[in-house]
Amino acid sequence: MQSTETIKEVVEQLQNVQLAFTVQINSYQQLQRELAERLNYLITHDFSLVVSILYRLDISEKKLKQLLAQTREATAGDIIAELIVERQLQKIETRKAFKNNPPDIPEAERW
Repeated sequence: MQSTETIKEVVEQLQNVQLAFTVQINSYQQLQRELAERLNYLITHDFSLVVSILYRLDISEKKLKQLLAQTREATAGDIIAELIVERQLQKIETRKAFKNNPPDIPEAERW
């Protein structure tokens, strides 16, 4: 289960790619549900935005196609929402890992 702080960080990241929420997100389940609803709406009303969001968030096209083909009991929005949240959590963990363990590069050579 993810902490409230981590969930808020994911929500902030999603707002940067035009996935703002009209309600306050307090739990992982609520995030998944709200994101899936928004994505299902966008799939039918602005599919090009969905494609743009998936590209900007670096969602694996291969994995998405595979899950969409295999899963029949969930909506496309549910599947995409799960992939988006999973990817955003990976990014957060990666940032934390590199923030806490900087590489052995001299200060003068860092960006």
